Amino acid sequence: MLQSKGSAEVMPVYVVFLTVSFLASIVGAICGIGGGVIIKPVLDAFGVLDVSAISFLSGCTVLAMSVYSVGRNKIAGTLSVDMSTGTPLAAGAAVGGVVGKYMFQGVRQMFENQNTVGAVQAACLMTLTLGTLIYTLKKSRIKTHYLKSVPACLAIGLFLGVLSSFLGIGGGPINLVILFYFFSMTTKVAAQNSLYIILFSQVTSLVVSVFTGTVPPVEWGILAGMVVCGVLGGITGRWFNKRMNDRMVDKLFMILMVMIIFINIYNIFYYA
Repeated sequence: MLQSKGSAEVMPVYVVFLTVSFLASIVGAICGIGGGVIIKPVLDAFGVLDVSAISFLSGCTVLAMSVYSVGRNKIAGTLSVDMSTGTPLAAGAAVGGVVGKYMFQGVRQMFENQNTVGAVQAACLMTLTLGTLIYTLKKSRIKTHYLKSVPACLAIGLFLGVLSSFLGIGGGPINLVILFYFFSMTTKVAAQNSLYIILFSQVTSLVVSVFTGTVPPVEWGILAGMVVCGVLGGITGRWFNKRMNDRMVDKLFMILMVMIIFINIYNIFYYA
């Protein structure tokens, strides 16, 4: 826990946590990746908290950002979510959030050294991110689909919810690839739908943590600060998103993918 450090050491750590949360939430709101895909590996790399604590803090920050972004777009009448597909995707993600939480707890119990869990998460996230980057670079040549089947949407949402909760990243780039490929969405529309899915998966993940007593020990001050930064990042990111076209968002997205891949490579060796 952060309390174990001296006061001179704690303050810089707080500043880093809050800064990362704010900047990641801005990018998350712009690209629809939730921000957790940045928060989780970056804070893991500092090694000041247990991986489960980082997952929890990251998930809460992403939840705050997605609540604001989705709610604000709904109020403004600018929410680009087709409820005929968005609702079953979100419902599947809600169930997946529960499944992913139990999967994470199961993996934790498999390894005596908790650092191994961090290495597993980093390896999974690196693989997914690399695949996402390759798809993004080649997506103009890949034929997409437009699914309407409710069972298919539920299954896809379940898959996304499991990944979101297990990796502690909120949603991540895999959401966008799935929405591009299976639903032929444009970049900015996929971003809004991704945040809608993230909202439901993170709510259920948090509820399960609270009711099963598996909330990790965290400094509540830093949690509150990260949640506030998540909302402020959502406000700022929404402002930028309205002023950026799909091409600009795509470029930002690809730059982030490269950064995330290298951070996760570092984390694999750090935790191994």
